[in-house]
Amino acid sequence: MTTHPPYPPTDTIDLTPRLRLLRFPVGQAYLWRDGTGPGAELTLIDAGAAGAGRPVAEAVREWGHAPEDVRRIVLTHFHEDHAGGAGEFARLSGAEVYAHHLDAPYVRGGVPGPRPVHEEWERPIHEQALARLPPRPAHPELPSAVRGLADGDVLAFGGGARVVDAPGHTDGSIALHLPEHGALFTGDAVAVSPVDGQVILGVFNLDRARAVASFHRLAALDTDVVCFGHGDPVVGGAGAALRKAAGAYGPA
Repeated sequence: MTTHPPYPPTDTIDLTPRLRLLRFPVGQAYLWRDGTGPGAELTLIDAGAAGAGRPVAEAVREWGHAPEDVRRIVLTHFHEDHAGGAGEFARLSGAEVYAHHLDAPYVRGGVPGPRPVHEEWERPIHEQALARLPPRPAHPELPSAVRGLADGDVLAFGGGARVVDAPGHTDGSIALHLPEHGALFTGDAVAVSPVDGQVILGVFNLDRARAVASFHRLAALDTDVVCFGHGDPVVGGAGAALRKAAGAYGPA
């Protein structure tokens, strides 16, 4: 087992009775709860960087559950700040790991994923974000298996969580839409600006044009709560906020 410095959440916020935000030094993850009491089942959406597995387990316990109550880990894309902690937490909980089939090989660690195509203004921001991540171990703990997802797949949580292709940030970026609850998890396809708190297109993309198209696709969904990979979620009226923000990038 690989050991490395701890990477605890800096904040834990209950957004709704079913939804808990885990905020890390870089990025964030979410816990979704179905049911109550001993029979509750949890889903982890994204998993932080390498070293986040034990802090995630502690956040689960603080919510009144055991790590084993987390049945699945769904990764919105392969980047380290979202997928690096998946292997450790999967071992601690026994949860299955899911990612889009195009990003799954990078989550498994067999091959390195493609680097983003930076706009010039993004370079110093990316360097600052990388500096806040803990050192990546030479031999990080990787998931023993990753189940591949595709657009339109429905996962057994949240009344039926639909996988929505959202390529551009990575080729295999996905969002998760829970129509029964009006909830949407965008990963890094959409973000919130740390400067003015406005909803914006996610940064550090592989293909900006595809990312803009994905933003419009997500904005067209019926949502009330939207949870980003970076930045404060929008709780209430999320669909309108997404459509207004997407409009700044031109027509769909």
